[in-house]
Amino acid sequence: MSVSAHVEELRKKHQALSSRVEEAQRSPATSDFEIQQMKREKLRIKEEIERLTH
Repeated sequence: MSVSAHVEELRKKHQALSSRVEEAQRSPATSDFEIQQMKREKLRIKEEIERLTH
């Protein structure tokens, strides 16, 4: 897999996770811990995208 294809896949994961976080924040059934875990994963993906593009 090329670097650009990997970055594109990471961007798709980041966007999907962003949507899940927004949905979870509107749902009272989702715990703060779950939201925090998703946000950490989203940040990890963002940092990897940054690392690969620079």
